[in-house]
Amino acid sequence: MSSPSHPIRVLLVDDSAVVRGFIGRILEKDPAIHVVGSAANGESGVSLASGAKPDIILLDVEMPIMDGLTAIPHLLEKSPHSKIIMCSTLTTRNGATTLKALSLGAVDCIAKPTALQDIYAQDSFRDQLLHKIKSIMGARPHINADTAPTAPASQKPLLHPHLPRQITLRDPKTLYQGKPQILALGSSTGGPNALMKVIPHFKDFDIPIVLTQHMPPTFTRILAEHITSATGVTAIEAEDKMELKNGVVYVAPGGFHMLVTSTPTGRKMITLDDGPMENFCKPAVDPMLRSLMPLYEEKILTVILTGMGQDGLKSSRDLAARGAPIIAQDEQTSVVWGMPGAVALDGLCASVLPLDHIGAAVRKRVLQLG
Repeated sequence: MSSPSHPIRVLLVDDSAVVRGFIGRILEKDPAIHVVGSAANGESGVSLASGAKPDIILLDVEMPIMDGLTAIPHLLEKSPHSKIIMCSTLTTRNGATTLKALSLGAVDCIAKPTALQDIYAQDSFRDQLLHKIKSIMGARPHINADTAPTAPASQKPLLHPHLPRQITLRDPKTLYQGKPQILALGSSTGGPNALMKVIPHFKDFDIPIVLTQHMPPTFTRILAEHITSATGVTAIEAEDKMELKNGVVYVAPGGFHMLVTSTPTGRKMITLDDGPMENFCKPAVDPMLRSLMPLYEEKILTVILTGMGQDGLKSSRDLAARGAPIIAQDEQTSVVWGMPGAVALDGLCASVLPLDHIGAAVRKRVLQLG
């Protein structure tokens, strides 16, 4: 956890002096953040990282001498504890490159503003950047004790192996044990890589799958294409009024909340919502889950994967109250144990599992195996 005496150390690597200057001034205005260096290309960034040992590296994609993709392994070799956030403009080429960067060790991405006024836009780049940095480097998930449910005595506490706290799982007798009618996934920091390990288990599912991954516009379409090619499970970026089909992963498009609604004849379809950000995110997991509950009640299987913040916590409380099962990724395998940690520590989960076990657990529930 950062403090004014121990601020988060950030290294900027971008070939634009203008962008470096404006972002640097945004960061330095926050007492919890200190910019320890600024580089115009990946090679200079690697040299600076070796001595500065930054907590966060904001890394551009396209740069002369050494681009961001090439720089990642060198940066992590010189400063292994650093968390790399890709800072990219919204182009198809950069979207594909950013997904590759995430597979190489970057933990997250943010859309670089294309105009200087965008940098200072309220509730836009500045707020997202500060929230992202602080969430990635922040403390454990904070649970509001006044609103957190009290776990029944019959629930079995799961002692976390590294921290002096307990994870309390839901009593199986209070959970819906039948076949889910829809599968809902929420993920953020570290999510793209996690999804590639979980989604291959979803082949031949006879229910629809909805996914909110915190990513900018353009990048979510590239993510859907990458899921399809890498896992063999059809994934598409959701569009307004698109009817849900079984076995398909619908990816919430960057810049919109993805909701599910019902037609008068009972057909389920996507509705895209251009409302305000929730939990500093758009798309956000909470609106998606809220939209599902009136339609599916307790027959929703929710999976919360690695990610910053607490997006999905509020809706998960309502899901748990209905008896809907929730699976969360464990801390050891999460890049950031924010979102899954929030629901796990709140006592809402049917199970808290390592990433490699989640796909099989989902398949067992959906196909009612054993």
